[in-house]
Amino acid sequence: MEITTAMGCSVGFAFGGLVFVAYKLGLLYQLFHKTETQSPRHGGESVAEVLRAHGVKFVFTLVGGHISPILVACEKLGIRIVDTRHEATAVFAADAVARLSGTVGVAAVTAGPGLTNTVTAVKNAQMAESPLLLIGGAAGTLLQGRGALQDIDQMSLFKPLCKFCASVRSVREIVPTVRKALAIAQSGTPGPVFIEFPIDTLYPFHLVSKEFGVKNPPKGIMGKVVTWYLHNHLKNLFAGAWETRDLSPLPVHIPHATDNQVQKCIELVSRAKKPVILLGSQATLPPTPADDIRAALESLGIPCFLGGMSRGMLGRDSPLHIRQNRRDALKYADLVLLAGTVCDFRLSYGRVLNRHSKIIAVNRDKTQLLKNSDMFWKPTVAIQGDAGSFLLRLSKGLMGHKCPEDWPQSLKAGDVTKEKANRGKADEKTDRHLNPLSVLHRVDELMADDSIIVADGGDFVGSAAYIMRPRGPLRWLDPGAFGTLGVGGGFALGAKLCRPESETQDASNCSGGERCLLEPDLQGAGSHPGQQCGLWPGLHRLPHSCRWLRRQGHRHWSRRRGQAG
Repeated sequence: MEITTAMGCSVGFAFGGLVFVAYKLGLLYQLFHKTETQSPRHGGESVAEVLRAHGVKFVFTLVGGHISPILVACEKLGIRIVDTRHEATAVFAADAVARLSGTVGVAAVTAGPGLTNTVTAVKNAQMAESPLLLIGGAAGTLLQGRGALQDIDQMSLFKPLCKFCASVRSVREIVPTVRKALAIAQSGTPGPVFIEFPIDTLYPFHLVSKEFGVKNPPKGIMGKVVTWYLHNHLKNLFAGAWETRDLSPLPVHIPHATDNQVQKCIELVSRAKKPVILLGSQATLPPTPADDIRAALESLGIPCFLGGMSRGMLGRDSPLHIRQNRRDALKYADLVLLAGTVCDFRLSYGRVLNRHSKIIAVNRDKTQLLKNSDMFWKPTVAIQGDAGSFLLRLSKGLMGHKCPEDWPQSLKAGDVTKEKANRGKADEKTDRHLNPLSVLHRVDELMADDSIIVADGGDFVGSAAYIMRPRGPLRWLDPGAFGTLGVGGGFALGAKLCRPESETQDASNCSGGERCLLEPDLQGAGSHPGQQCGLWPGLHRLPHSCRWLRRQGHRHWSRRRGQAG
């Protein structure tokens, strides 16, 4: 009896092991899904179709052979390809598009050094909470870790920077992976996501199959095993590749305040005599339109300090917008509403908040919501939720209630006095150089109403934030909490593409600036297809693959920096 039981267990384990091996090798999937070996389609088309279904209008890039099929397919579907000459600028431009359009910004770069060049820009997007999709090329699925061109462990590099990282292992995975990544980028606290595409998941079957052919396979049983394994891996790569799949956007999860939390805040605000609102970038995030938030703030009548992307929310000369003396205002305020504002260095880690004030904090990110609350401040009500929709509900609940008018009037009077004093400093003559304060005042006076201000720099931008007055919502772009220098070129490019009718003013303390080209001016900006024939071992033997690239529309991408890929 015991022997029979043991034999049964052994057979069961053996059978289970065989099933597991068959699953890992894709044999079970291949039983029910066809591999179309004659199809001219390629994985880049699947990527482009999902992006178009999600309303993506621009893909920023520095062209490389690893990702060329994606760029070709996007261009054919009407998605504009913009070559920026540097990968960091491509991500900065995608970041700007994400902030101004309310959609996900997309950048596509080649493997290895192409991706490492984006690290600073991706970290900036993470800290600025910008929904961003970074597409990266990668060595072939069987060549990773074997010394292929530009092959590094890209996943480990981006996991600390991105909300979601994935490596596509077969063509059939492309559509669900891209859909999932785009949803995650916008859900909760928005941020960057990363997908790497091994080169053999992007090119058509007839090209990839050439790379899997073994020229001189080992003799005997080992040769047959190797040949079968490569053939099976190829079939599994393309099994079910072109079956119909849903391309539509997945639901985006956005946290909201509960009814009880909103009601408690309504009661606190209704009793306040000297309330203040500190508005951060999160207040500009979808789904609440910026104009609706502006109407809610005006209905509340509470004086506001605007930071980050929220600058311009109340227009140029709103009596509720207080620009100066924030520390004094917080000292006397009896209620402070932190709507997407974080108690980091920008608020002296919370030390500027009066310990006797009632404090309402609203933020999508729990970590940011309670940052430094155990040291220098403590929220009366802490809400992990969307700041924009919260303000609308607060305004609706306080309909007919107005903040006492003498409070915003007194703060505005102090504002005027301080700005007159600052203007006096701006009028001071300098012996040799321009007075930067004077420059900022002059630009602000001459700036058109539809201008978008791009702030790139440190102290100079700090001054610009107190002097320049955006004329409306979403007309100010600065790096955010990371304080990255060099965002100007990419931000300006993304802003101009989103708002082609607007002037783009770059407030920068950089001596030069990156030269960014729009796609119609890209004659000769890219990479010659002939330079790409080193991405797979043996690709140099396949001149027809380079002809395929040319036929797909790469004739205007012809002179890139010298490196391959």
